Amino acid sequence: MAQYEQVNVRGYDEFCKAVSERQGKDIFVYFSGDKDAQGKSWCPDCVKAEPVVKGELAHLPEGSVFIYCQVGERAYWKDPNNDFKKTMHLTAVPTLQKYGTPQKLVEEECLKAELVRMMFTED
Repeated sequence: MAQYEQVNVRGYDEFCKAVSERQGKDIFVYFSGDKDAQGKSWCPDCVKAEPVVKGELAHLPEGSVFIYCQVGERAYWKDPNNDFKKTMHLTAVPTLQKYGTPQKLVEEECLKAELVRMMFTED
């Protein structure tokens, strides 16, 4: 039995709802490009990073929340006015972030298991 809650959301509104329902908990968010019907993201770095991030989930703090957020289709992501870029100041996918803190891993950093583990285990 996992000691954390995993939530899968798609888009900014679903993301905001998931976060607001879990206030007061440690929330870690993995932002990825949308997946197609075959389950493959349009973002090649996201495809490479996902198994690394998922492989470290056992290190999440007890009682924490892991949100897997698909940010949208490639065209939406490329729009500089999309909500993720404008409101959350995301610069790239994949991004792994400890919500509400400056702690985040971007692009290639998400491919390094030791960095992912550090984010999950350090206060």
